[in-house]
Amino acid sequence: MSGKEGARLPGTKLSAKEMYSLLGLVESSPQAKYEFSAGPTISRFLQGLKEGKILGRRCPRCGRIYVPPRDYCEYCHVALTDWVEVPDTGTVQTAVVSYISVRRERLEKPIVVGVIKLDVPGYKEDSYEFAGLFHRLCIDPEEAKKDSTIGMKVKARWKPAEQRTGSVLDIECFEPVR
Repeated sequence: MSGKEGARLPGTKLSAKEMYSLLGLVESSPQAKYEFSAGPTISRFLQGLKEGKILGRRCPRCGRIYVPPRDYCEYCHVALTDWVEVPDTGTVQTAVVSYISVRRERLEKPIVVGVIKLDVPGYKEDSYEFAGLFHRLCIDPEEAKKDSTIGMKVKARWKPAEQRTGSVLDIECFEPVR
């Protein structure tokens, strides 16, 4: 047997049309489902949301408050042990009109999302570091396109207590404080 003959594989080459016409051929897309453990810190944060509270953790050394909470201070490298309830009010730092859902589907009606700097003490007024959340804003998309959105004072609009599940979505959105 020559080298060329030995390289041939048994079988019959099929065209794409022939391949897809075979009986019993099943096409499938994997439906992978993932589960993640929130861990003790985020679990307590989520339980606080279910109770209508925003919880953070304070550094015992520098006093920074982290929302969402963390286990260690990024600056002092010490364990964060103190839990604090923080106000559900803040200031819009960024805002964008989104025409696409989290599942990458086009939305019938666009939504506004942004970063809210929560009214948590211990941070310099003009600092880029702050305790805050990325969340939906309860404002009209046309209003979000105006310069007045950045710096707007907002307050959390909570779902009714009986509808809360321990999710960041227990806060429906942040609405302007007028």
